[in-house]
Amino acid sequence: MAQPLHLTDATFDTEVIKSDLPVLIDFWAAWCGPCKMIAPYIEELSNEFEGRAKIAKLDVDNNQNTAMNFGIRSIPTLLIFKGGNVVDTIVGAVPKQTIMDKLNSHIN
Repeated sequence: MAQPLHLTDATFDTEVIKSDLPVLIDFWAAWCGPCKMIAPYIEELSNEFEGRAKIAKLDVDNNQNTAMNFGIRSIPTLLIFKGGNVVDTIVGAVPKQTIMDKLNSHIN
């Protein structure tokens, strides 16, 4: 069972910017109710997209530099990166299918 990658400010460039695969990042915090609502989707997606995309989580409380660099103002915010650039953004707790559809649109 694949698990989401837990990113930090220190690992962000290596795991996301330099990734050959598209990367979905869940910007979240432990105290965030809507973040907890979508957490199971993120876990499931890490299995469903294994080998096709990286699924990652970044705790905004512990990694504020990265969150600030990408202008994360509300959580959960999901960013999809491809080729080191943000190609899509999802803000708020949305259905799993919405996340899957957006991610699928960026996989070759």
